[in-house]
Order: sequence, then C-alpha cells, then structure tokens
Amino acid sequence: MDMAVPILAGPTASGKTELALRLAERIPIEVISADASMVYRGMDIGTAKPTQAERATVRHHLVDWLEPNQLFSVAAYVRAAEAAIEDVRSRGRIPLVVGGTGYYIRALSEGLFELPEPDPELQNRIEQELQERGFAAMREELAAVSAADALRVGSNPRRLVRAIEVLRRTGIPPAQAHRRGPRFSYRKLILWPQWDWLEPRFGQRTEEMFGRGLVEEVRGLLERYPRMPTALQAIGYKEVAAYLRGELGLEAAQKRVLQATRAYAKRQFTWFRKEPGDVTYLPRGGGEAWEGLWAWIRSEGLRYQA
Repeated sequence: MDMAVPILAGPTASGKTELALRLAERIPIEVISADASMVYRGMDIGTAKPTQAERATVRHHLVDWLEPNQLFSVAAYVRAAEAAIEDVRSRGRIPLVVGGTGYYIRALSEGLFELPEPDPELQNRIEQELQERGFAAMREELAAVSAADALRVGSNPRRLVRAIEVLRRTGIPPAQAHRRGPRFSYRKLILWPQWDWLEPRFGQRTEEMFGRGLVEEVRGLLERYPRMPTALQAIGYKEVAAYLRGELGLEAAQKRVLQATRAYAKRQFTWFRKEPGDVTYLPRGGGEAWEGLWAWIRSEGLRYQA
C-alpha cells in the first residue's frame, strides 16, 4: 500500500510555510499548496506567499497557477492537487500538503462531493439577489437547510452563491450530495498554538503587508483585472480595494484587514477542531513547533530518511 500523504495545516500566521521550508532541508519534499489565494498570480504580499527564492529551493505546486480573474472551484483544486501528488511521487519525492484552507484539505483527504458544474447565468442572478437581500439573510436560508454548508461558507460571498446555486438546482445542499472517496490516504498534523501566542502575529503581519506595498499590489491587480470575483474576496485585497474606491480611509482599511484576519483564524480553529481522519494536533506554532513536526514525520508510517 502507498504511504500516506502528510498534510501540515493550521490557522493563518501559525508558521506553516516556515516549517515546510525547514523540513525541506532534511527530506526531499515538494509542497502541494492548500491555500485558496496563493493559487493566483500577482497576489503575493497579501497572501504571505513564499518568495521566488524560497520556491526555487523547494518546489511549490498550485502556487501562481491561475490569473486573478479566473474562477477556481474546490473540485478543480482536488483534481489539480491529486495530479500534483502523483507527479511528485512518480519522481521519488515526498508530497507535503501545506495550507490553511480547510475545505480544500477536507475535500482532498475525505472525498469530494459530486456537484453539478457551475451555471454562470444562475450564479449572476443569485449574486444580484445577494446584493438586494444581504449576506446574512441568504446565509440564513442556507443554514436552515444545512448548518455544515453555512459553516463552510463562513463570510465568503462566492462560496455562498455556489452553495445556494447547488441547493436550488438539485434540492440538496452541497454537504448532503454524494461524496467520491479520496484517491490517496492522508495523515494530518495541525498546528494548534495558544491564542495569546498567535494573535500578536496578526498585527505584525498586517503592518508588514502594508509596509511592503500591499496597496500598490492591489492597485496594479485592479488595473489589469477589473473583475476578480473569487480572488478579490481574499483578506487584504477586499479591504484595500474598498480603500482604493474611496469607501475607506487607509487606517480603517488596515484595521479591517486585522479584524478579518483575526476572525478568519477563529473560524479555522472551529473548522480544524472537528477535522476527521488520522489527525495529530501540535500545541505550538512557528519555529517552536519544529521538534514536534520532526518527531511526527519520523513516526510510524512516515519514516522518511534524510
């Protein structure tokens, strides 16, 4: 039987990229990204994407894979990630799935719900309805039928539109659709740092992003891609776009980015707390988690030689 594919997950700013790069110094890994925003080209600063130099050292799959105006579904992610895993293994290397997008990790490791292909015309009508009725009312409609789907949607309008579309077309919410089993087996290590350790990192990251030129990055993206229906929902990009449209001051936009990051991390903790499968929780993050990560890699079923 093929060895299980390791997954390194955890909340935003917990140090997943740092640990993966350090691990690559010891064993021949290639990273399979499980991040819904890093997939887009040009979205570098706001996603804390690994640098070109880091990616030259460790190959990253599904990073800089699409243009920001392209739609990307969880089904497309699973297909691409499975192909990347097979490719990495075919070359005698170790695929390591790394990321914090919980629904990507869940679909990849637990199986994919078989849903109809998106209907752009219906989605446009639902988007218009969303503008008229408001996000909360539409999410309540979904939650009344499927609490699991409402949780997965979080505060993301694109996910809400897709879930409502599936519900109205099939009469069944996405979480109750037939699930195709995963192609590979997986073992998951989830970083689980204390909140008082993690929260200060949100402010540091936000200041660094604006200091490195997040506003200029978003301005350039909007000039090249006036319509970015999925990419523009990413934290940092949505708030800065509002600033550039004159809807927020710069300080207010920065504050909203920090608030959105904090809220997203809380949702990630809620999501990963119920993660199914072979899961190990590591109560640390960043460099402090290294010894636990290395012990996990060397444990039964993951005995890779350096």
